Amino acid sequence: MQLSPKLTKVDTSIFSVMSALANKHNAINLSQGFPNFESDQKLIDAVSNAMNTGYNQYAPMAGSFDLRQAISKKFEYLYNSSYHPETEITVTAGATQAIFSILSAFIKPGDEVIIFKPAYDSYQPSIEANGGKAIAIALEAPHYSIDWTHVEQQISAATKMIIINTPHNPSGTVMHQTDMLQLQKLTEGTNILVLSDEVYEHIIFDGESHQSVCLFSDLKKRSFITASFGKTFHNTGWKVGYCCAPKALMEAFRALHQFTVFSVHHPTQKGLADYLAESNHYVHLSEFYQEKRDTFLDLIKASRFKFTPSKGTYFQVLDFSNITSENDLLFAKRLTIEKGLASIPLSVFNDQQRDDKVLRFCFAKTNDTLKAAAQILNSI
Repeated sequence: MQLSPKLTKVDTSIFSVMSALANKHNAINLSQGFPNFESDQKLIDAVSNAMNTGYNQYAPMAGSFDLRQAISKKFEYLYNSSYHPETEITVTAGATQAIFSILSAFIKPGDEVIIFKPAYDSYQPSIEANGGKAIAIALEAPHYSIDWTHVEQQISAATKMIIINTPHNPSGTVMHQTDMLQLQKLTEGTNILVLSDEVYEHIIFDGESHQSVCLFSDLKKRSFITASFGKTFHNTGWKVGYCCAPKALMEAFRALHQFTVFSVHHPTQKGLADYLAESNHYVHLSEFYQEKRDTFLDLIKASRFKFTPSKGTYFQVLDFSNITSENDLLFAKRLTIEKGLASIPLSVFNDQQRDDKVLRFCFAKTNDTLKAAAQILNSI
């Protein structure tokens, strides 16, 4: 039997590699992006209560209406922007599933999708699995800003979509209003769709404001927003997210969604709907994580690593060029094996494995964990 899989050149995820290495060598794991502290007990109790009060059968395909309504109210509260809970919001099995389903719904063989690298590692395989071609535009360290003139040069008749991510994983940078206006100008009057990955929307620092595509009228008409409750509420293992888009785009999304996932864990949706009723459960998240970032950076300020403070997400990029000339993957592995601290090398998110001599560290950890990690970094 001859097999012809769609994806033939996909290596084991760097997250699996580094986490396995961390486990083998009993290292502190700041590689994979998940907190090592628990979600709010009120939310856990709300989900448990939903299980105990009968929310144990299939939820509606688009998601439970009360959760979609809570999401709609959140957009009105935060951005003064509206998505109709009936027709423009769908609950998904995490943001990655939403991203894959959006691409599957719209990308056909020969279509081009512009992405910015370093990029979240699911974008390019998802494009290629659907026959599309990823057009990668490099973002240069340490600022990782977008050259919109270069983007314009890469747009062709085959361009079907542009994927953006702000706050940006893995660099920790954010897009500004000027970036969004440039994107809006480039796509205005075209058939180009925008997929805006906004999973870290509530984790943004130093007085910056999250620039959601829903704040820009023409962008909103052509855009999907993907989001993650797991990132917001410290429960990545629950794998619940959502996407928002104008009705016509959402109809195309749901046509595919109903035959892949259909519906998402019902009691979790009920618990989240109840929990979202109080806006203070998410509006102060930036303050919480900025304290984590500041603590981590203050602890390592005497180290040999160079850094620009993260502007969003719960990741911090550290430049090790003053320490060694070896490539980032080798250094990350050696740091794990010899020093007991796991991180992620950014070259794996870049095109042609470009190496800027930087590692990504997750600071969504207890202060005791950050102190232990900083002690290692300061010793190098």
